[in-house]
Amino acid sequence: MLKMFKQKIKDGFRVVLAMMELEVRRITHDRTELYLRAVQPLLWLVVFGSVLGSLRAIPTGGLPYIDFLMPGILVQSSATIAIFFGLIIIWERESGILKKLFASPAPQFAVVVGRSMAAGTRALFQAAFIIPFAMLIGVTVILNPLYLAAALIILFAASSGFAAISIIIASVLKSRERFMGLGQVIILPMFFGSSALYPLESMPPFLRSLASVNPMTYVVEAVRALLITGDLSRLPTDCAAILAFDVILFTLAALSFKKIIE
Repeated sequence: MLKMFKQKIKDGFRVVLAMMELEVRRITHDRTELYLRAVQPLLWLVVFGSVLGSLRAIPTGGLPYIDFLMPGILVQSSATIAIFFGLIIIWERESGILKKLFASPAPQFAVVVGRSMAAGTRALFQAAFIIPFAMLIGVTVILNPLYLAAALIILFAASSGFAAISIIIASVLKSRERFMGLGQVIILPMFFGSSALYPLESMPPFLRSLASVNPMTYVVEAVRALLITGDLSRLPTDCAAILAFDVILFTLAALSFKKIIE
């Protein structure tokens, strides 16, 4: 029994790694989507960050506003990629790929985690554009390799969780048009209801209570601490929240995954 369990775990890891490798091949084969998706976050930094930074209207604890903003834009961009990754799931359903996956001996949970982590992999490529660009326009990033690696791991884990949301949506809304509409409805409130654009302390009590249960808040705070402020006092809490978010969403996505092909 123990030997069979170990074999299933090995098979699951193999499936996850294979899907991540497939995503890397897709990205390196056609980088057009990455370039296009990088335009919006770069505009946020250049236009929005510069304008509000010059007004000095948002208290950021002595940080230049564009420095404060960069982690939020990075997380928002990665989450958008992850949530809209469900469009690929819908395409795979229409093309019959998902049925072949179900017919294979691959564990269903491993398929869900693999598809989610493929989106996380794509988010890392997006970060490879945003972080160097932010440094070029004057954002002061902590150049500590351990901090940078930790920030990328957190970004990867969180993006995988957001991609699990897209799998749940794809299991309910099976058309691309409806998916795109609901995707925007989800990502925008999460973005504006987090600490991506303004610190938690400046929020009214009601919005602050919503931000406390918003997973994007914890991701932004963790990435900001590692890349910008260096204050790691809240990092264990943020990481625990992100881990709980991933476990819950992976489980829900695995339970709903079969509905996609029904």
